[in-house]
Amino acid sequence: MKPHKYTESPVLHLKLDAWRSRAVVVLLMTAMVALVGRSFYLQVINNDFLQEKGESRYRRDIEVSASRGRITDRNGDVLAISTPMKSIWAIPSDVKLTPDQSRTLAKLLDLDQRELNRKLATDRNFVFLQRQIPPENAERIAALKLPGIHQEKEYRRYYPSGEMTAHIVGFTGVDAKGLEGVELAFQNQLEGKNGSRSVIKDRRGQIVEDVGSIKPPQDGRDIQLALDGKIQYLAFSTLKQAVADNAAKAGGVVVLDAKTGEVLALANWPTYNPNNRERLSGAQLRNRAVTDTFEPGSTMKPFTAALALEKGKFRFDSLINTAPGKLTIGTATISDSHPHGVLTLAQVIQKSSNIGTAKVAGTFAPKEMWEMFDSVGFGKPPRLGFPGEVGGRLRPYAQWRPIEQATMSYGHGISVSLVQMARAYSVFATDGELLPLSLTKLPPGPVTGTRIFSPQTVQEVRTMLEMATQPGGTAPKAQIPGYRVAGKTGTAYKIENGVYAKKYVASFIGLAPASDPRLVVAVMIDEPSSGRHYGGDVAGPAFSQIMAGALRTLGVAHDAPIGGNLKVAQAPAEEEGM
Repeated sequence: MKPHKYTESPVLHLKLDAWRSRAVVVLLMTAMVALVGRSFYLQVINNDFLQEKGESRYRRDIEVSASRGRITDRNGDVLAISTPMKSIWAIPSDVKLTPDQSRTLAKLLDLDQRELNRKLATDRNFVFLQRQIPPENAERIAALKLPGIHQEKEYRRYYPSGEMTAHIVGFTGVDAKGLEGVELAFQNQLEGKNGSRSVIKDRRGQIVEDVGSIKPPQDGRDIQLALDGKIQYLAFSTLKQAVADNAAKAGGVVVLDAKTGEVLALANWPTYNPNNRERLSGAQLRNRAVTDTFEPGSTMKPFTAALALEKGKFRFDSLINTAPGKLTIGTATISDSHPHGVLTLAQVIQKSSNIGTAKVAGTFAPKEMWEMFDSVGFGKPPRLGFPGEVGGRLRPYAQWRPIEQATMSYGHGISVSLVQMARAYSVFATDGELLPLSLTKLPPGPVTGTRIFSPQTVQEVRTMLEMATQPGGTAPKAQIPGYRVAGKTGTAYKIENGVYAKKYVASFIGLAPASDPRLVVAVMIDEPSSGRHYGGDVAGPAFSQIMAGALRTLGVAHDAPIGGNLKVAQAPAEEEGM
């Protein structure tokens, strides 16, 4: 058989129609033109789609943290500041770690490895692995050059004065949002606005180029408080010691500038360290001076006397018979600690007579007393600006029974906060005007308030309050060498489960110098249990120490002989009516 040659295959001798070959060429040319046109359209005319897909793989918008505004005292000393820290975050889909790398990273992050793995197992595009880690750990993590693991600058809040200003300054959370105190009250001003920047990543997820800034961060505004750091330290340290000396449960102090209404100091005990909040309790967090209420007791009596003078029903020296030391109203009987007999109106305040005060109150219509209490701020929040501030309890006058009107005149059946009491007493320091309170430093210039009492009424009540700190009064221990002091003690039973318990709240509220008051200081000691419970014995000495130091700090001139009051301050206090 003759061998077959490939070149002699009959297929090669087949002839195709010419139109078929031309059709193939046309189809190929058309396809090429379509591909070129589509490529031109996507890359030149409408490139958004490819750009979006490319950027989704290689471009990231990263948030740039803004710095929170500082909080300073009136002298510019920093009370709260944000310090730069590093936070570690990841794009889980980009993370490829060996077991050794995973263990090392977990250790540097102070995380359990299972917790790290759980965070990386999410299907989200972004996850924080740890916020605000120590700088040295951040540097060691950066040196590892782990794919998909990134760092970003954040800020951590630091409080240089620690527990001393904790209740007034407050604190922020890890996300730099205010949670307590001024940090919360001024959140909108302190909070900055974060910016963002656009970056390009390589195929391993590492940032290789900054494309540009989309939005620069805007730092928060600084807040300058009215607080005076030196007076705050004095108030805090004295209160802490007073609570310890009297084996008390808690306490609070408020110091006001009598000329402006500025809060120069506000302290509570117990307190906490805002830089370390791992073991916080509700008792530590409570800003008692603002959020807690108590029955003020005899510190309410000067307002009843002021109303009596203002209405012209009594004079400074009007006589009131308090014998035999007991007074029955309806089915209830009130009493003084011991009989006083006939007293002038001034002596009723000096010796803190419940019976004398109740007899004065009985000459008013309930509406008259209620309107006076309301005018000085009782029954409504003081609008200081603090979160959680309370208004206390002042029942509508239409519901008052005669015995209730009598007890409210000397501070029972009504509840107030310490800030409310301090502000109310400012009317006796400003010749009758009630000033608005301010947490922030005010610009220079006079501050106008609301007229409550006439200057004549205030001058006479201030004299009564000064008598209360003299021999025969309830608070000689509140005296200050070199300064005339005017103030009033308060001792009240606490209410538990709707009934009065054998537990006390001791207080003293006063102003100095009495000739031209510059400061109002209010001190409250909760449940003293060392054997003393009267306001003059428990709160009076703390007031004296705080007021004396604050006046010296402000350089206030003396208005009494420097050595003239030493013996008076050691005289025994009268027992006040309760």
